[in-house]
Amino acid sequence: MERSITMSAQANATDSEVAERARQRVTRRLLPYLLLLYLIAYIDRTNIGVAKLQMQGDLKLTDGIIGFGAGIFFLGYFLLEIPGTLIVERWSARKWIARIMISWGLVAALMGFVGMGPLNVIGVKAQFYTLRFILGLAEAGFFPGVIVYLSHWFRYEDRGKAKAKFLIGIPLATVVGVPLSRTILENVHWFGLAGWRWVFILEGVPSVLLGIITLFYLTDRPQQARWLPDDEKQWLVNELAREKEQKSSTGGADLRAAFRHPQIILLTVLYFFVVTGNYGLNFFLPSITKNMKGMSIVAQTILTTLPYIFCIIAILLVGPSSDRTGERRWHAAVPMLLTGVGMALCVMGGDVMGVVILGLCLAGLAPGGYPAFWSLPSAFLTGSAAAGAVGLINSVGNLGGFVGPYIVGYLKDATGDYRAAMWFLAGCALLGGLLATRLKPPHKL
Repeated sequence: MERSITMSAQANATDSEVAERARQRVTRRLLPYLLLLYLIAYIDRTNIGVAKLQMQGDLKLTDGIIGFGAGIFFLGYFLLEIPGTLIVERWSARKWIARIMISWGLVAALMGFVGMGPLNVIGVKAQFYTLRFILGLAEAGFFPGVIVYLSHWFRYEDRGKAKAKFLIGIPLATVVGVPLSRTILENVHWFGLAGWRWVFILEGVPSVLLGIITLFYLTDRPQQARWLPDDEKQWLVNELAREKEQKSSTGGADLRAAFRHPQIILLTVLYFFVVTGNYGLNFFLPSITKNMKGMSIVAQTILTTLPYIFCIIAILLVGPSSDRTGERRWHAAVPMLLTGVGMALCVMGGDVMGVVILGLCLAGLAPGGYPAFWSLPSAFLTGSAAAGAVGLINSVGNLGGFVGPYIVGYLKDATGDYRAAMWFLAGCALLGGLLATRLKPPHKL
C-alpha cells in the first residue's frame, strides 16, 4: 500500500515537472515573437496620431477629416474579423497571420505617398480614406486570430498570464512608437520627402519582413511542434483535448452559440464602449498634449507616453493575478472604471498639472483588464464557437475605434478644444466598466 502511494506521488511529481516545462517552453517560443508582431501592428495602426502633426498642414486636412480617416480603418476591420478567426481555427494561423502582416505592411507604407504620383488620380481626402479603409481590411483578423491561436497552446487557467504578455503590445506600441515616430517626423527628410511620409514608410516595411519570417517560425498546433519534446507535447495535447471535451459536452462548440450567448453579447457591447474611449484618446493624445502651454517637445512626448507606461504595469499585474485567483469579472471591470475616472480628471484638472498628470496615469489603464476579459470567451465556448465569439466581440467592439476618433475630431472642430471630447470618452469608459461588473464567468470549466 505504502509502495503504491509512493509510486503515485512520484508519478504526480513527474507530471507536474512535465507540465511546468511545457508551459515555460511554449511561453518562451511563442509569446516574445507574438508580442513583437502586435507591437508592429499597433504602431502601424496608430502612428497617424503623430504623423498628423505635419500631415494635417501639408494636406489641408481638418481634425474631423483626420478623425474620420483614423476611424474608417475599423469599418474595413469589421468586415473580415469573424472570417479571419474561423480561418485561424479551421485552417492555419501561421499562414493567415503571415498574409495579414505582409498586406498591411504594404498598405501602411503606401500611406506615405498620399497626395503624390499615381495616387493623385483621386483627391487627397479620398486617398486618405481609401488607404485607411484598406489597411483595416488587410489587418482584420490579426488580433482575434492571435487570441484564438493562444487557446491552441495554453489552458484556460494559464491564459490570463499568457495574454498579458501578448497584450502589453498595446501600451508598449505607444511607449516605443510615439518617440520613434516623433524622431522620424522631426529628423528624417530623405529625398526631399516630409518627415510624416517617412513615419508611414519606415514603420510599414518591418511588417512585410516579419510576415515572411512568420511562415517559417510559427507552428499551428502542439501536435506539429518539432521543437516540443514528446512528453511535453503529449501532456499539452491531452490537457487541451480534455478542456475541449468538457465544454463541448455543454453545447459550447456550435458556431451559432457565439451569436446567442448572453455573456458574449454583453462582452461585445461593453468592449465597444471601452474601445471607443481608448482609441479616441490614442489618436488625439499627441495633439492634446501639444496644446499644453509652455511645454517642450520632450515634455509633450513624456506626457503622451505616461498613460501607457501605467498600462503596461497594470497588464503585467492583472493577468497573473486573474489566473492565480481564478477571478475574471473584477479584474476586467476595475481598470476600465479607473480609465473613465482618469479621463474625467484630465478635464476637471484644468491648468492644475498634478491633477492632469494623475488623470493621464489612470486614463491608460483600461487595457489592464484585457487579459481577464479575453480569457472569458473560451470559458463559455470552445472550437469554432469560441473563435466566432472572439471575432464577433473584436469586430463589433472595434467599431468604437471608428466612433471614438470621429466624435473627438468632430467635437474639437465644433468647440475649439478637447474638453467636450474628453467628457465623451470618459463616459464611454465608465459605461464599459459598469457593464463589465455584470459579467458572470463560470466558476469552473
